[in-house]
Amino acid sequence: MKRWMGAALVGLAVGLSLQAGAQTLRWAGQGDPQTMDPHSQNETLTNNINSQVYERLILRDAKLALVPGLATEWKQTGPLTWRFKLRAGVKFHDGTPLTADDVVFSLQRAKEPTSQIAVYANAVGVAKRVDDLTVDIQLAAFNPIFLQHVEQLPIMSRKWCEAHRVTKPLDFKNREESFASVNANGTGPFMLASRQPGIKTVLKRNPNWWGRFDGNLQEVVYTPIASDATRLAALVSGEVDLVNDPAPRDVTRLRNTPGVKIIDGPENRLVFLGMDQARDKLLYGKASGDRNPFKDVRVRRALYQAIDIEAMKTKLMAGLAVPTGALTPSANASFDDPALQTRLPHDLAAARKLMADAGFADGFEVTLDCPNNRYINDEEICAALAAMWAQLKVKVKVNAMPRALYFPKLEKLDSSLFLYGWGGSITDAEVVLTPVFRHRGAKGVGDYNYGNFRNDRADALAAQSSVEPDPKKREQQIRGALTELREQVNVIPLHRQVIPWAARANVTPVHRPDNFVELSWVQISR
Repeated sequence: MKRWMGAALVGLAVGLSLQAGAQTLRWAGQGDPQTMDPHSQNETLTNNINSQVYERLILRDAKLALVPGLATEWKQTGPLTWRFKLRAGVKFHDGTPLTADDVVFSLQRAKEPTSQIAVYANAVGVAKRVDDLTVDIQLAAFNPIFLQHVEQLPIMSRKWCEAHRVTKPLDFKNREESFASVNANGTGPFMLASRQPGIKTVLKRNPNWWGRFDGNLQEVVYTPIASDATRLAALVSGEVDLVNDPAPRDVTRLRNTPGVKIIDGPENRLVFLGMDQARDKLLYGKASGDRNPFKDVRVRRALYQAIDIEAMKTKLMAGLAVPTGALTPSANASFDDPALQTRLPHDLAAARKLMADAGFADGFEVTLDCPNNRYINDEEICAALAAMWAQLKVKVKVNAMPRALYFPKLEKLDSSLFLYGWGGSITDAEVVLTPVFRHRGAKGVGDYNYGNFRNDRADALAAQSSVEPDPKKREQQIRGALTELREQVNVIPLHRQVIPWAARANVTPVHRPDNFVELSWVQISR
């Protein structure tokens, strides 16, 4: 407690001068939203804050069920056609009305090469205006999770984008800035009042929102605080009301801290390791014969079997992780099948034999790229892996960096070995198969396959499952793709995160499995 309170004084010196209003939520996290352009980046915190400003045609309730949003109803008018009726009277924050033109424009903008949600936009087909409040969508092929893809697409104002020359998403990986970087104009329950990257983001209640507020917030101040100790000290001292990423090692103590409560639950997110399997030589490392060891499945399997996942769960994650051998964010997407969930056994002897058989008995050197403010204990996980792999004589240099630098690096395929996570509100296997595990091809396919691996059998089965209307056939295709990916160890799964939120006792948020804080639901009592 003394350490926390001392760190709180440090927090004051790093910009935590927040005013305690009766209906102001002071929210802090280790990272910062990457951009206010809702189509540019696909990252949870960025999406979470942007979703309070920019809405979608379809929304999610507290259990992640689909509910009406900017569209009040929708229906399938043919095998490959859908019709959406827009909500009347909705206005953007600048006062202009929402029309079908905005929807058509937004769905097209989300397909641009600089959009990280193109995988979803491409999957929903082509939108066409019928009248001011009606939109038709024509699909090129059957999409078994069409509505879930629609739910992923934020709607922007066409007039606003044209007026400010932001008709295309900004190119974040190449550090492009635009008016949409720090400005916003949505239809959501909160409006962007100010944006100071790396310092704070302020949202204010939209008095003209079409929806119903279940909470009482008038203002939200989000402040990035990188240090775990400083962030939690601010919570304990009352300078901050909500932290939705406390360090696992501190959660037990927080449960017994007066004035603080823990709200926890599982997140639909798989944390895993990716490896460059395309280059003939390591980009960052050194191996005998000047080879890329990750091109050999025996090496990939050896690294997997050298991981003591139970030690990581108990000692590092303090139980706030569910180890798995699955390759899907949700167990539902793997049909709760043990054959698709069970990990390879932790077996150092077997791992050493595999390394020797592959010609790497003396190991190799490699850099492990890792974020230090994105996943729970991300940098610590990488350090633990480096120690475990040292037992195979693999010398690992951990290269940890903030998410703002980390994700653009991966987008450029500028890595040999990296820690990554994937999840969100969609629980179907399609959400990970097409964007993450398929070979990089057309925009939206394999965009997040940063290991640049190619598994032709898995790719073909995944492609079939994306357009298969028969549920039984589709299940077999998904099972086949996941099995092939597991056998080839194209990625190494670690665990699914369990997310604890820490809040002041008078703050009542609703914990969702996609780790979104829905601000219109948050209640503060004073």
